Amino acid sequence: MSILVYTESENGKYKKSAFEVASYAKTVADQMGTTATAISFNASEGESLGNYGVSKVLNVSGDQFNTFNAEAYAKTIAQAVEKEGATTVIVSSSANAKYLAPLLAAKLKAGYAPNVVEAPSSTTPLTVKRTAFSNKGFAHTEITTDKKIIGVSNNAFGINEIGGSASVEEFSAQIEDADFAVKSLEVDKVAGKVSIADADIVVSGGRGLKGPENWGMIEELAEVLGAATACSKPVSDMGWRPHGEHVGQTGKPVASNLYIAIGISGAIQHLAGVSASKTKVVINNDAEAPFFKAADYGIVGDAFEVVPQLVEKLKEFKAQNA
Repeated sequence: MSILVYTESENGKYKKSAFEVASYAKTVADQMGTTATAISFNASEGESLGNYGVSKVLNVSGDQFNTFNAEAYAKTIAQAVEKEGATTVIVSSSANAKYLAPLLAAKLKAGYAPNVVEAPSSTTPLTVKRTAFSNKGFAHTEITTDKKIIGVSNNAFGINEIGGSASVEEFSAQIEDADFAVKSLEVDKVAGKVSIADADIVVSGGRGLKGPENWGMIEELAEVLGAATACSKPVSDMGWRPHGEHVGQTGKPVASNLYIAIGISGAIQHLAGVSASKTKVVINNDAEAPFFKAADYGIVGDAFEVVPQLVEKLKEFKAQNA
């Protein structure tokens, strides 16, 4: 019996979330007195997962797996579960994992608990703490099925490096062409920038920036901080920014360590999608903006004056500490 953890990668490189779910899997494995095995698709340097507690890596190779396909990935992982005799599967809270997990749960007849923020408080029965009601509350959930799936919230558990190296073996599943019936025709990604899903810091702009021509200061602040850029729904709807940068309840969820909202009033849908961020900073010239009630820190002022000064101070700080 072992723990199986799905470790996501892109272009052969593991994502940050892979290290977090591997760390989580190691903790659960220790609680259960077993080991953690990872499954990856077309990833290189699988042995590096040993640094996060994984004992063995099953590497699935093939050009057909270069683009994520929920059905094919779920079928492959289900076969790996049976091979390893795993009773618990760990996944992240990425968009891909949230597509995959329900399909995998159906194949395994497994209970699935998403948005988990802590290691299990009990393993008999398996009891986990997870966010609920758009991160406004917590639920303590028992999974009583024979097989169990845990979806770990991004940036909730952290990354634990323990040293070591994992063994790597190739794994081939029985996959048919019909498993790839749904195909991705195009994947729209911004090259050379930090993705929202992997970012520790997100800098987001709203209608208060008045137009796309003013987005340079958002990108400059993000560059200084090593952050991802994002926007509110009205901004993407007006075509100022691509829809891939829209964050909130109806866009991409954000669970960064630091979220900076500039010129965003704080509609309830936006707040629900970013409330999992650990620290929220708001810059807005409207002292009555709803976002200030949810913020950890707030600056009432004109973004066109505040942000350039903030960028200048951060550059000075980086130069002094270089």
